[in-house]
Amino acid sequence: MVIFEQHSDRFRRYGRIIGNMDFGPVIDALGNIEIPDGVEYKPSVDSLEKASEAVALDRIFGGELALETGYCAGHNSVLNAVEYHRSSEVNICATDCILLLGLRQDVTNDFHYDTSKMEAFRIHKGTAVEIYATTLHYAPCGVDGEGFMVGVVLPAGTNYDLEQPHRAVSFEGNDEDKLLTAKNKWLICHPDAESEKGHFPGLIGVNTDIDK
Repeated sequence: MVIFEQHSDRFRRYGRIIGNMDFGPVIDALGNIEIPDGVEYKPSVDSLEKASEAVALDRIFGGELALETGYCAGHNSVLNAVEYHRSSEVNICATDCILLLGLRQDVTNDFHYDTSKMEAFRIHKGTAVEIYATTLHYAPCGVDGEGFMVGVVLPAGTNYDLEQPHRAVSFEGNDEDKLLTAKNKWLICHPDAESEKGHFPGLIGVNTDIDK
């Protein structure tokens, strides 16, 4: 798979690199978290919330709306699923990582998506990027088999449990609600992804693996 660099013009359709900001406090806090063997996501972590306050993320990216700062970390090379939110997501990279990205506009009316449309971008350690609400994404991948550690900033409450989770398991019809797997999280999984069983299997094509 072709892996583009973060400054590629192709990245601009999916997000932007955030410049002129010092994310040092957040990156330092991320450095104190152990990278797990698998993939782990936590929507909010106290040490990261405090670091975010130090760089005024709520003001800069939320316009004074409440945000949450957590992380996604581990070892991964496979797509497995794509998700999207009704809001941008900020990724703060404490290690090099690879983001697999696509466009929500390419999702069909019955919520299927061809994985051959995904593109891969290498984001370097110390870089922060805004991933637009129109961008399909999921867990980052490591570089050369190494682990990754990425801070994740989203509107407060995102990715927490639904209050009506039973509605997310009905796959009948063209109701987008069947993709809703957590608050502000719509997800389409690959039918071959064992870790995502039970979610809507709308990814068509190869379950993208950056190592192949």
